[in-house]
Amino acid sequence: MIRSTFSGFTMAQLALLSSQRAIDVTGHNVANINTLGYTRQRLDLASINPVGASFSGSPFDTRVGQGVMMVGISQIRDPFLDIQFRNQISKVGTADATDKILEQIGNIFDETDSSGIADAFNEVLAQLKKMSETSNAGESSVEELLKSNMQVLMNLINQKAEEVGGLKSDLIDQLKDTDLKNLNSCIEQIVELNSAIKNSQVLGSPALELQDQRNALLDDLATYLPINVKYRTDDSSGTPVDVMEVTFRDANGEEHVLISDDKAGEFSLDDNNGEIPVSLSFTNSDGETSEVTDLLRNGVLKGKLDMLNKAGSFDGSGIKGVGYYEKMFDCFVEKLATVMNDMNAYTDENGNEVRADLFETTDPDGKFTADSIRISEKWLSGEIGITKSQNADPGSTEYENVQKMFNALSSDKYQFKTTTPDGKEVVVFEGTIAESYDHLADTQAIDRKATQSILKNHITVLGQIENSRDSVSGVNLDEEVMDLMRYQQSYNAASRLMTTLDQILDKLINDTGMVGR
Repeated sequence: MIRSTFSGFTMAQLALLSSQRAIDVTGHNVANINTLGYTRQRLDLASINPVGASFSGSPFDTRVGQGVMMVGISQIRDPFLDIQFRNQISKVGTADATDKILEQIGNIFDETDSSGIADAFNEVLAQLKKMSETSNAGESSVEELLKSNMQVLMNLINQKAEEVGGLKSDLIDQLKDTDLKNLNSCIEQIVELNSAIKNSQVLGSPALELQDQRNALLDDLATYLPINVKYRTDDSSGTPVDVMEVTFRDANGEEHVLISDDKAGEFSLDDNNGEIPVSLSFTNSDGETSEVTDLLRNGVLKGKLDMLNKAGSFDGSGIKGVGYYEKMFDCFVEKLATVMNDMNAYTDENGNEVRADLFETTDPDGKFTADSIRISEKWLSGEIGITKSQNADPGSTEYENVQKMFNALSSDKYQFKTTTPDGKEVVVFEGTIAESYDHLADTQAIDRKATQSILKNHITVLGQIENSRDSVSGVNLDEEVMDLMRYQQSYNAASRLMTTLDQILDKLINDTGMVGR
C-alpha cells in the first residue's frame, strides 16, 4: 500500500470516538432539560489536515485529510441576546420597584374600602354646619361633638404620618439589609466563580456548569443596575483562560468597574440616621469611592432610591416619590390648621386681635405637619372655644363665623405653595382643603397605573428576548432527538468504514499473490 496501513483505521477510530462523544453531549443536554440556568452544549469538531512531506513527488498526487478531531465542548449562547436581556431586566427592575412602593403608598392613602381621613373630615364639616344653625345656638354639646370629631381626625392624621414614616424606614432597611447585601454577595460569588473557572480551565476542563452559575448571577446582578460584561483570553500563564470584566456606566458617562477577574468593588448606603435623603456610594477595587445616588440609569436600586429621595414639585425632580406624598399631606394639614386658627381669632372691645388657636404643633420650628399637629390644650380644657363672630365678644350668639369656617373648609379654594431648593415658589395644588387630600389618592392611582403600564411593556419585551435566548441556549427535546439519530448514523457509518477497511486489508494480506502456489 502506498499510504500507511493503519491510517484508515485511525480515521475510523476517530470518527467512532467523536460520534460517541457527541452522543454523550446530547445525552447530557437531554438529562438537563429541566435544570434551571443550564445552557445547551455542543461538541466542537475540526478536520485533521494532512501534514508533513508527501511520499510521492508526482504532481498528480492527491492528499487526503486524516479524519476528525474533537476540539472541545462549548456552550451555545448569543452574546447579543445576553446584552439585550440584561439591559431589559434592569428596566423591569426600575418599574417593578417603583410599582411596589406606589402600592404601599396607596395602601396608606386609599380609603375606598374603609373609613378614614375623608370620612372624619366630612364629620367635622357636618358638625360645623350643625353648629352654624340658629336652632343650635347656645348648645355646648354641639361644640363638644365637633371637638370630638376633630380629635378623631387628628388621630387619623397622626396615624397616617406614622405609617408614612414607617414606610420610609422599611424602604431604607430593605435597601441596606437586603438589596445591598444581596448585590454585594452576588458580586463576591461571581468573583469566586471567576477563580474557580480559571483553575478548571488550567486543568483542561471548560467548567461549563460553573459558567452557567456565573451567567445566572450576572442576570441577577443586572436587575439591580445595568451592567456591561466583557470577556478576554489571558494566556500569560501558558494556558489560555477566560478573564471577565463587569462594568456599569453612570448617567454622566463615567464607567465604573464592578468586577475585574478576581477583584471586585462594593456598594454602601449612608442611611442618614433613618431620614431621607439617603446616599449610595460605590468603592472600586482600588479603594476609590464615588457617590452614585442620582447617577444610576436603571435597576432596582434606582427605582427605590428615586422613590425614597425624590419629592416631585417640592424638590423640582419631577419624580413623585414618598417625599411628594408626605409633603403634600403636610400641606393639607398645614392649610387646615392655619385656616382654622386664623378664623378663630377675634377682635376684643379695645380693637386688639386675640388669638384663640384651635391647633398647636410639637415641631420645634413651629410648622404644622401631619406628625406634629395636635388639638390645642386650651381648646381641650375649655379655656377657649369656637369663635362665633370675629368682630364681637366670643360669647356672642351670632354664628356667622362658624358658617365662614364651614365654607373655608368645604368650598373655598386655596393655592398650596412650596419653595423649591433653588428658592423658586411653586404652586403644587389649587383647590379646596378637602380636594387637596383627595389629590393624594388620585395622584397615586394615576402614577401607579402609568407605572404598571410601563412595567407590563417592559415585561413583554423581556419575555420576547428571553424566548429568543432560550431558543438559542435552551435544550429543545426535538432537536436533541434528531441529533441523537444523526450521531448514531455517523457512528454506524464509522463502524461500517472500519469493517470495510478490515475486509480490504484481509483481501490484501490473504488473497493477494496466490497465483502459482
